[in-house]
Amino acid sequence: MGAPQSKTKPKPPAMTLVPQPFDFPPDAARTRMAVPAYDLMFGKLSLRRLFDNYYPRQPGMNVDAQVLLNPPREAHLHITATVSKLLQENQMSNNSGEALLRWQRDLDDPHSFVDLLMSSSKSMLQLRSCAYYPKYGIGAFGTFPLLMENRACSKDYGVMGLRYASENLSVGASFVPFPSPDEVPYGAWLVGRKGRFSGGLQYKPLAGRRQYMPYTDLKNWNCAISYGTGSTSPLSNSFMCTLELIGSAQLVASAYQRHILQRRENDHLGDDHIIGALCYVDFGLELATRVDKDKPADSADKSLFQLAASFQPNSYLLVKGKLGMSKYSAALVCKLPPYFRLSVTAENDRSKGTSYGLGICIGEIMEPCYHTVNSDGTVLTKTEERFDGEKTKRTFQFDRVAEEFDNLPAEMKPIDKIL
Repeated sequence: MGAPQSKTKPKPPAMTLVPQPFDFPPDAARTRMAVPAYDLMFGKLSLRRLFDNYYPRQPGMNVDAQVLLNPPREAHLHITATVSKLLQENQMSNNSGEALLRWQRDLDDPHSFVDLLMSSSKSMLQLRSCAYYPKYGIGAFGTFPLLMENRACSKDYGVMGLRYASENLSVGASFVPFPSPDEVPYGAWLVGRKGRFSGGLQYKPLAGRRQYMPYTDLKNWNCAISYGTGSTSPLSNSFMCTLELIGSAQLVASAYQRHILQRRENDHLGDDHIIGALCYVDFGLELATRVDKDKPADSADKSLFQLAASFQPNSYLLVKGKLGMSKYSAALVCKLPPYFRLSVTAENDRSKGTSYGLGICIGEIMEPCYHTVNSDGTVLTKTEERFDGEKTKRTFQFDRVAEEFDNLPAEMKPIDKIL
């Protein structure tokens, strides 16, 4: 009799951890239909997320507390409450609070929604609504202050508009309910994309201008052109450079790059053999200067040059830094599963001194979830683990070289697909 054959379990395939995007869905994707497409193209979305601090603050010590509530039986409804306190000269002042109630029709489509904003700092009650029909590419939007302490201009009575959007073209215009002769339309845009190039125009009258037929004034027009490589998916490196002329006075040049690094990881999650992990490194540069001949005396203050970078080593930690001509700042954001998020921000301004910010966000309970990708970079595995230990796995095939990410879950698709 021969020795019994030993059955060895096959070694699990080598996999690499893929961090989830730190903010999903991004705020711009949730409110995209309420703003012109010009304000989101040309890499502006990525640059603003990189340059802006995680929590906006006022000079001095500003402490922000934010609570996000998502009722477990009503996933279409979100309630956000924010309370801020500003410490100046050892006195508590400028206390303010905001509450936002948002209802979204489809969980996978953030373009159609209704929200109600209540603000004590601005003494305002504001209603905003958007409706978009992807089959026809037509949408409508409107923002209406129901209650406002002081209505100083026509837009304080509301702004509404229409838009058409396709994969490579977006055109739209906004109006005010009670316009003056120089406010029809209140704003308009036309942007298009061909391959890796994007270009567009925006009509945006300067605040406070009152003149007949301002369409012939170049100061009320903005134009931009950009060139980008790669995809905005978290699984792809990307680069974009933009040149924008704001009115006839200011020229803005910017560049944004995301680079994916891979590091060793000695960890085992479930049945997958984890040998490494990806991390995201983002760089941004922005230069703005006046180009008109008749420069004002304070033109030096109008120039802007700033650099920014962020590093996300995993799904729970984000480090950001920004360096400018007159100020610099740093931010540290971390997630504490299952529902806490904390942020600490410090900023030094040469004219206003040093200020600090603290953010606390409490959101809905999220069950553990992680993504892995195979060594060939062609198959993504999404593993969802319930609190009772039960696991659910789904695999998605994609082509990184051809930039085909349509089969991926929403959080891993290019931001353009979400928008």
